[in-house]
Amino acid sequence: MSGLNHSSSSVTEFIIIGFPGLRDQESRKALFAIFLTVYLCILLGNLLLVFIFMTDRTLHTPMYILVCGLAVLDVAITTNTVPSMLVLFHLEVRSAPFAACFSQVALFLGLFSTECFLLGLMAYDRYIAICDPLHYPNKMSNSRISKLMSCCWLAGFFCATPTVVLALRLPFCGPNKVIHCFCDFSSVLALACGDIVIPSFVGFSTGMSVLLIPLIFILFSYARIIFSVVRIASAKGRLKAFYTCATHMLVISVFFLVAAGAFISNRIPGTSVDIRMMVLIIQNIFPALMNPVIYCLRTKEIRSSLMKTLKKSKIIAETRNG
Repeated sequence: MSGLNHSSSSVTEFIIIGFPGLRDQESRKALFAIFLTVYLCILLGNLLLVFIFMTDRTLHTPMYILVCGLAVLDVAITTNTVPSMLVLFHLEVRSAPFAACFSQVALFLGLFSTECFLLGLMAYDRYIAICDPLHYPNKMSNSRISKLMSCCWLAGFFCATPTVVLALRLPFCGPNKVIHCFCDFSSVLALACGDIVIPSFVGFSTGMSVLLIPLIFILFSYARIIFSVVRIASAKGRLKAFYTCATHMLVISVFFLVAAGAFISNRIPGTSVDIRMMVLIIQNIFPALMNPVIYCLRTKEIRSSLMKTLKKSKIIAETRNG
């Protein structure tokens, strides 16, 4: 407890520096324009998915509840970091109060963990739908899937809590300059005056567990799914099952491959700080940008609902004009 009090009284705010090699005005303007465009696309795509789900009752099924939950989570993940990055690119440097910085760290770790668990739940949903279809209505009802999604959120923030608490107990007596575009855990932890071995180990172990355990479960689930699909007698049935699973696998692959790329890039000797920072930012925003595109392009029900919504909007607009 004394460590927490000491850290709070010594460093009252952190200074977010941004990309060390891209601090000139032209680079910051370009970064601001790029990330603003990406963020607006993320909001538009994911909120459109949520709107489609809310207005079309035929989509009120466990699979689409999960898709809607993923869209909400993607908005939360990017909103936690991108707006503060835009302020940074506009002002060159940005100050973040001590409590606000650690709140951003906690949200980043908690939301990332939640998405790992939610993707595992999506794989479980497809496993039950294909491998045990007769019991699917009982095992994966709307109320049950909502409870399981709540468990994913609780588990995600439960996993993040020990790492953040251990970091908060360290003394922060200066310097206070964070070499990143937002309050990243590793960048903030490097500024602590005390021994960071235990918090670093706990953070690394928790991160690897949160990443690998759902991934192993997902791979096992889809191995069983593929085995079951191959045994389906009709070619049409096999094609439909593979098509449905392929959409989910594409979403899962985008998330875990980008996360693996960020993990590997941080451990390659000689990788520049700017590249490591950019890879982590891509990990944060790229899945959120791609998920709505994947679902809209590959899911017939969502495409049909979107077209109905657009037609209704057009008819209403024509009626008003007339």
